[in-house]
Amino acid sequence: MQTAVLVRQQDSTSGPKAPPPQFIFVKVHHRMARADASAPSLAAVAIAPELTVVVPTFNERANVPIVVERVAGALAGIAWEIVFVDDDSADGTAATAKALGDRDARVRCIRRVGRRGLAGACIEGMLASSAPFVAVMDADLQHDEVLLGEMLARLRTGRYDLVVGSRYLGDSDPDGLSRPRLVSSRLAGMLWRRFLGIEISDPMSGFFMLRRELVETIAPRLSTQGFKILADILALMPGGTRVCELPYRFRARLHGTSKLDSQVALDFLGLLVSKLARNAIPVRFASFLLVGASGVVVHLLALKAALSLLGFSFAVAQTLATLIAMTSNFFLNNAITYRDQRLTGAAALKGLIIFYAICAIGAVSNIGVATWLYSNRPVWWLAGLLGSLVGAVWNYAMSSTLVWRR
Repeated sequence: MQTAVLVRQQDSTSGPKAPPPQFIFVKVHHRMARADASAPSLAAVAIAPELTVVVPTFNERANVPIVVERVAGALAGIAWEIVFVDDDSADGTAATAKALGDRDARVRCIRRVGRRGLAGACIEGMLASSAPFVAVMDADLQHDEVLLGEMLARLRTGRYDLVVGSRYLGDSDPDGLSRPRLVSSRLAGMLWRRFLGIEISDPMSGFFMLRRELVETIAPRLSTQGFKILADILALMPGGTRVCELPYRFRARLHGTSKLDSQVALDFLGLLVSKLARNAIPVRFASFLLVGASGVVVHLLALKAALSLLGFSFAVAQTLATLIAMTSNFFLNNAITYRDQRLTGAAALKGLIIFYAICAIGAVSNIGVATWLYSNRPVWWLAGLLGSLVGAVWNYAMSSTLVWRR
């Protein structure tokens, strides 16, 4: 067989008058390998996975090999793959996962640079799958991987679209939860059922399995922020979606420390506000408003202290309270609302200065309106409250553009 190959012909002439490069065709003779009926086809060698297990990670290097070993043992006889979605961990988590993938093609790793968040990592991992079923579990070894087989069996029957591992159902055991996390998880589940009408024992679970086609359907509307991806899925799933819960024992963490803290509560409340508003309010803006609400409390407390304890005039007290509330709002937003773009070191100081500047226009109106109201009707809390609300939308719009810009 002959193949025509385009080759550039070199010319020794150089300089401005050099002729343009010439191209010639060279015929290359080679044999075409005959098909060997005995050679295995690609389809016979590579078996497509039936299940993709998505594991979001951040500084979980020590846990990665153990997770792979346990999942392999739990899914013996099943065509599976595991996808670690790593948020650019500094401890080499991604490198460890890729090294395992060099020896086992069932292990894959997606390394995310410049973006963070458990929900976003789960979404990317699920959308990277071509398997008919996808599962999500943590890398901290607290989820019972043995339950994966039963989850898959339930989905295979065709009677369910989503199976949730519950820490609070029947014989389940939330032993691995600290007391504060247990209380907040229970409270969040109660709020989810009360306001959204979703009757499930553990909507805050991070251990679940579902049909990939369901993920594909709702993915454009899922929030990439926060921790509680299952709660978002439950709120967006179409009518008629069939959900099953299975109990399991929530184990104590083996390595590392939990990345779930009190900030998650505000993440959840922001998601709840967004869902109650039928997604008309973005989750990040809802979180910003909640931080602003906490700033109002800080403002009123500082104002009362400045008036009663320090004896300042109202104008001076309002100015001081505004400055304190602005500072509180910046650090809370930096830690929670924009945690995936968190500013540190000199960048945080620069961001604080810019935040002050952005809020200055709203603060001037704040002080002016509040002082005028107080002079006409000296009700300190009403004047302070109305003054604090003046620049909320301005602060959010400009902060997203200038302080926490990508």
